Amino acid sequence: MSRTALVFGGSRGIGAAIARRLARDGCNVALTYVSRPVSAETVAVDIRSMGRKALPLRADSADPKAITAAVEEAACQMGLLDMAVINAGLLRQGSVENVPLEDLDRMLAVNVRGVFLAIQASVARMRDGGRVVTIGSNTAIRTGSRGSSVYAMTKAAVAAMVKGAALDLAPRGITVNNIQPGPTETDMTASMVNRRKEVIPLQRMGQPDEIAGLVSYLAREEAGYMTGASLTIDGGYVL
Repeated sequence: MSRTALVFGGSRGIGAAIARRLARDGCNVALTYVSRPVSAETVAVDIRSMGRKALPLRADSADPKAITAAVEEAACQMGLLDMAVINAGLLRQGSVENVPLEDLDRMLAVNVRGVFLAIQASVARMRDGGRVVTIGSNTAIRTGSRGSSVYAMTKAAVAAMVKGAALDLAPRGITVNNIQPGPTETDMTASMVNRRKEVIPLQRMGQPDEIAGLVSYLAREEAGYMTGASLTIDGGYVL
């Protein structure tokens, strides 16, 4: 029987790589997007070409009702979830002296409340023994640049949240882990590749497929003894 995965924020970058990798691993995949239906459908077409089911769903992770609706639709169309990957996130930079309240509230809504609600909604429609993976950031450990105080705070909150969720869900055999990527080469980071790689010990940025590979490992049976962990994958940046 095919497994079912739901990837929040799966239409581009790291999320799209995760959705495709889970399909290659044998999962039917539902994926959410906010403003890029064409990108989401492109990922869905790739998944279907592998012989798997794909279901793009529009859902803003700042909207609690949209999160619940996406989970319910995925479960209705594809069956109970075996895995949820919460990748949706938002970065708005600004000095602590002048971050607009709107930016603060939006990042908290998506990066913290949205992650919590996505976990809560997903496990309500997940089989026992399932997997939850959040995509955090190495900024939870080391910010490294000005203007990132709010973003780093939200990602540190995710790392703490995962520990509590892991304890709560352990009786059901559901593992909850957090992946903390460092600078990763996507369309959003194309302008900073040369500047960022100079401060990374491995002298390069990460690739989305490398993050997806770690998600793939956490989805496997042999990863069943790992829960509550935050795994940093950043080329040695925080060492």
